[in-house]
Amino acid sequence: MTQQAMKIGELALQTGSSVETIRYYEQQNLLPQALRSASNYRLYGDAHVKRLQFIRHCRSLDMTLDEIRTLLSFRDTPEENCAGVNTLLDKHIEHVSHRIKELKVLQTELKQLRSRCMTIQTVEECGILQGLANAEDSEPKNLGTHGGGCH
Repeated sequence: MTQQAMKIGELALQTGSSVETIRYYEQQNLLPQALRSASNYRLYGDAHVKRLQFIRHCRSLDMTLDEIRTLLSFRDTPEENCAGVNTLLDKHIEHVSHRIKELKVLQTELKQLRSRCMTIQTVEECGILQGLANAEDSEPKNLGTHGGGCH
């Protein structure tokens, strides 16, 4: 389906990546360097497409470049056991769980802030803006406890 040798723009189109991202992944040693044509164009093949799709899927799962680099290392040694892959994913799941907790706290804070201005008032009387201004002197967790509002 893919051409044997394609230029970087074709690889970008086929994988939904940008040319800059492809170059960056090459610099980060996530993608192997492409061969060069006689006119010095980068030439990519099916292996580049598959590897870039793998990287993009990992990124869509919010994996870091270091995590992806580790997974690629495992992938490049298929005869090894997958204990390290399992460990990496378990740690990533923990990280995602922690982020979800943080986002729930953020959502609560934003809802509290939003509740400070339930009707249309002048900007001067807006409880949201007052809460944000008061928050400059405190932690964001305390946004809902400051005075003022558009009730």
